[in-house]
Amino acid sequence: MKHKLLLLLTAALVFSSCTKDNSSNSTNFKIENQQATGSSAFDILSDDTYKSLIIELVYVEGFAPTSTAISNFQNFLNARIYKPGGITVEKRAIASPGESPYTTKEIAAIEDKNRTLYNTEDQIAIWMFFADGESDQNDDTSVVLGTAYRNTSFVIYEETLHGFSDSRYEPNRITLESTVINHEFGHILGLTNLGTAMTEDHEDPEHEKHCDVESCLMYWAAESSSSLGNLFNAGTVPQLDPKCLADLQANGGK
Repeated sequence: MKHKLLLLLTAALVFSSCTKDNSSNSTNFKIENQQATGSSAFDILSDDTYKSLIIELVYVEGFAPTSTAISNFQNFLNARIYKPGGITVEKRAIASPGESPYTTKEIAAIEDKNRTLYNTEDQIAIWMFFADGESDQNDDTSVVLGTAYRNTSFVIYEETLHGFSDSRYEPNRITLESTVINHEFGHILGLTNLGTAMTEDHEDPEHEKHCDVESCLMYWAAESSSSLGNLFNAGTVPQLDPKCLADLQANGGK
């Protein structure tokens, strides 16, 4: 009888140990996607480790991005990164979290609750979230349109963006969406001086981690309402300037 009890106890301990290990593993596999912004730039730009890229595009119901802006984003990626296995977008809606204005911590918590795609052996995963509210960093002089807050994660404040586009004297929504999406992903690619080293100094001393060339996609105003006048006048999405392009190419990109 004692042997049977010992056997049952041993089995219980083994099961308990396995359960703990599985729980630990289920957390550990997410860690690669929870690092500092820009730290995965080389992995995204090159095909040394990851041969393909998948984008988990999640939006709050009623605040989906335009299909043209997402197509523009895919074109931007194809022009800059090496992913011979392709770039895939998986899109879905969620109900409003009801927490606006959002802190970055709250945005990260929404990701943690809803994200389903993480890096695998040869595929790197990106989380992009389109929020129904505004950033808690908005003030009387400017508003935040997007934020890159982890190595594979960024948010677009789509409701705020709606309020600053498609009206008279405002840029059209596709142009504004494309600009903010590409700009935030530029930070994930390590621009400027944010994980991708500069081949020559072009970081704006007054706006760290941004390019000092006003016409560049990575100029600081592109992620705030300060860019609206320039976008309205130009009518096109800003491109990366030669200095930013040189940085990406030196770090494994096209």
